[in-house]
Amino acid sequence: MMTRCTLIFLAGAGLLAAGPARAQTVDLVDWVNPLVGTDSKPSLSNGNTYPDISRPWGMNSWTPQTGKMGDGWQYSYGADKIRGFKQTHQPSPWMNDYGQFVLMPLTGKLRFAEDDRASWFSHKAETATPYYYRVYLADHDVTTELAPTERAARFRFTFPQTDSAYVVLDALDKGSMVKLLPAENKIIGYTTKNRGGVPANFRNYFVVQFDRPFANTHVFKDKVLDAAALEATAAHVGAVLGFKTKKGEQVQCRVASSFISAEQAERNLNEIGTDDFETVKQKGRAAWNAALGRVQAEGGTDAQMRTFYSCLYRSLLFPRKFYELDAAGQPVHYSPYNGEVKPGFMYTDTGFWDTFRALFPFLNLVYPDVNTEIQQGLANAYRESGWLPEWGSPGLRNVMVGNNSASVVADAYLKGVRGADAQMLYEALTHGANNAGPLTAVGRAGVAYYNKLGYVPYDVKINENAARTLEYAYDDFAIAQMGRALGRPKKEVELYEKRSQNYRNLFDPKVGLMRGRNQNGTFQTPFNPFKWGDAFTEGNSWHYTWSVFHDVQGLMDLMGGRKPFVATLDTVFRLPPTFDDSYYGEVIHEIKEMQIADMGQYAHGNQPVQHLLYLYAYAGQPWKTQYWVREALNRLYKPTPDGYCGDEDNGQTSAWYVFSALGFYPVCPATDQYVLGAPLFPKVTLHLPAGKNVVLNAPQNSAANRYVGALRLNGQAYGRNWLSHAALVQGATLDFEMVPAPNTGRGTAPADAPFSVSKPRR
Repeated sequence: MMTRCTLIFLAGAGLLAAGPARAQTVDLVDWVNPLVGTDSKPSLSNGNTYPDISRPWGMNSWTPQTGKMGDGWQYSYGADKIRGFKQTHQPSPWMNDYGQFVLMPLTGKLRFAEDDRASWFSHKAETATPYYYRVYLADHDVTTELAPTERAARFRFTFPQTDSAYVVLDALDKGSMVKLLPAENKIIGYTTKNRGGVPANFRNYFVVQFDRPFANTHVFKDKVLDAAALEATAAHVGAVLGFKTKKGEQVQCRVASSFISAEQAERNLNEIGTDDFETVKQKGRAAWNAALGRVQAEGGTDAQMRTFYSCLYRSLLFPRKFYELDAAGQPVHYSPYNGEVKPGFMYTDTGFWDTFRALFPFLNLVYPDVNTEIQQGLANAYRESGWLPEWGSPGLRNVMVGNNSASVVADAYLKGVRGADAQMLYEALTHGANNAGPLTAVGRAGVAYYNKLGYVPYDVKINENAARTLEYAYDDFAIAQMGRALGRPKKEVELYEKRSQNYRNLFDPKVGLMRGRNQNGTFQTPFNPFKWGDAFTEGNSWHYTWSVFHDVQGLMDLMGGRKPFVATLDTVFRLPPTFDDSYYGEVIHEIKEMQIADMGQYAHGNQPVQHLLYLYAYAGQPWKTQYWVREALNRLYKPTPDGYCGDEDNGQTSAWYVFSALGFYPVCPATDQYVLGAPLFPKVTLHLPAGKNVVLNAPQNSAANRYVGALRLNGQAYGRNWLSHAALVQGATLDFEMVPAPNTGRGTAPADAPFSVSKPRR
C-alpha cells in the first residue's frame, strides 16, 4: 500500500531549497536502490552502474570494490568478495576511473595485497543507500560503514576482540605517495592513478584522520612491507595501520581529498568538522531528500516508485563537481585542461553525446540553479583548453562523435540559465563548429568536408561519418537558435540555419533511410540498414535515420508525408532484431541488448533512438507514442540489479525514464517545447526553485488506462502534442483524463504537432 510522499527541504540551503517544509511518512530517499544496474558485465549491460554513495553532484563518491585494480566493473552484483572501499570518480566502466584510493579493514594475519585482503560478503548483510553504505565482511568479522559529504567521508569499522585489527590504505598503482603521522593519528598522501584526460601534474591528495592512536604501522611499496618506514613514494604504495580492539569496538576515521593540494585536502576535511558518524549520515539523508524532493510522485505501485526515484537519483550524480572551496569559501578548481589552479566553478564526468538529450534539459527545468554553475564551468573549460569538452573525465577525452556541447549550452541559455559568460560560450560553440579539434571527439572531425559538401563523406577514412553529419546538422540548429537569441548578425544565423538542413544530404529516397554518402555524391555501396557502426555510431540506419530532432517535419516530407513516415516508424518494432556486426567483428553489448529486448529494431539501451517513440506525435498519431512509451517504462526498467536495458550513461537513460513518467519529453533541446506522451503516476508535482509548481494530475491512471483521452492546461482544454517550457516555469496545472482506448481524434491536426523547422508557421 502506498502512502502519500511529501517533501523535506533544507531551510536556507540556496542550492536545493524549493519551498516550505512539509511532513511526510516515507522519505523519498528510501525509495532509492543504488544497486539498480549493478548486475552487469562487459558483454551485457543492465546499467553498468556501481553503488554511488555520495551527495548530489558530489565531487567524490565512494563504492565497495569487488573488481581488481583498474577494472572498470569496480562493483558487480554477482561478485562474492569485496577488496576494499574506494573513493571513485568513475563516470562509466568504459571511461574507467581517476583519482581513486582504497580503504579496507581486516583481522588476523597482516596482509595488504588486494586478493589477500579480500573478504566474502553477502547482499543479505549489505545496506546501500545514496548517503550511507554498510556491509559485513565475513572473513574478517568486521562491519564497515561509510557516510560521505561532497568532498569528505566518515568511516566506522566495528571489529571483533583481537590484537590484530588493521586498516589498509591502498594508494594504488601508476604513481602514489603515503606519509604516516602517528602523533596525529593521520595519514596523508596522493594518488595519480587515472585512465587519461589529465595534465602531467595531476594528483589527488588525501588525508585520513583516525580517532585513536595506532598500535603499529607498516608501509608497503609494491609487494614489500616495511614496519620501520613512515613514508614511501613509488609506483604503488600504501599503509597498514594496526589496532587492538575489544568485541564490538569501533575504529573511526575521517577522510577527505583534493585535486589542488594537501593543504586543500585538510580544508575539505572541515566539511565534516566535529560531526559524528550519525550526524554526517543524517545530513546526507537530508541532502538527498531535498534534492529528490523537487519531484513529488504519488500513487504509483511500489515498483514504479522505486524505479522512478532510483532513476531520479542517478540523474543527480553527473556531471560531478570538480571545484573546491578556498579559505574564503570561494569556488576554486584544479584545471583538468592546463594543470593550473583557477578561480570559479568546474564540473566534469559527463558525455554530451548521451546527456544532451534528456539529462541537461531536465536540469534546466527542475535544477536550473545547478546548471548555472555547470555552464560557468563550461566557460572556464573553454578559457583553459580552447575547446568545449564533448566528453569530460576529468579533461578532454577522445570518445564518441558529434559537437553536442552546442545543444547543452544553447538549451540552457534559451531556457533562461544565463550568466555573464553567454557571449564567450557562443564563441566557444562557433569555434568548435568550424574547426577540427586536438582530438577527433573535440570540435568537428571532417569539418572541411562538412562545410563544403554538406556532409562528412563515407569514403575519406573518417569513421561514423553519417552519424557525425546528422549530429552536426542538429548542433548547427542549436547554434542558430542561440545566435538569434543573442542578436547575432542575420547572415551569421542564416549560415547555421542552412547547415542545419544538411541532414537531407544523407537521405536516400530509394531505401527511405539515411545512408553514408561518398565524396563524389554517390551513396555508399553495398548498403545494409542493419549494419551497426561503419557510417553510424553504436547503431544502424534504422536507428540514426530519426536523428533529425529539429526538423521531424522535414524528415517526414522526405519520406513522403505522414502515412509513410508512420509506417516506417511502425516497421522499427515489427522487424526482427536482425543485425550485421561485421564492422566491429563481434557482437557488441549494445547489439545484444537490442536483440533480447523483444522490441524489434528499437534499441532503447543506447541513446540515438530513445526519442523515436515520441515521433508519432509529429504525425498526428500521439496514441502510439502513449502506447510505446508505457511499454518502455514497464518493460525496460526495473528497481532491481538488472534494472536497465543498456548503459545508464551518466543520468541520460534515467532522465528518459523520469521525463517519460512525467508525461512529456524534450525531443529537441534548444527549443521551448516538450513533446507530450502520457504520465505514469496519478499525480506528480514539480517544485521549481523559483517557488512555482507544476502539478500533473491523472487520477484515473492505471495499467489499463495508459491513453490520454483529454487534457486541460490551467483549466482550459488543450489539444496540442507539446508543452511550452515558458508556460511550465510560470507554474502550471495539467489535468489528464486517462482512458483504456486510444482517442484517435485528439492531436491529429498538423497544427497540433510540435516544432519543426519545416513546419508551416501559423
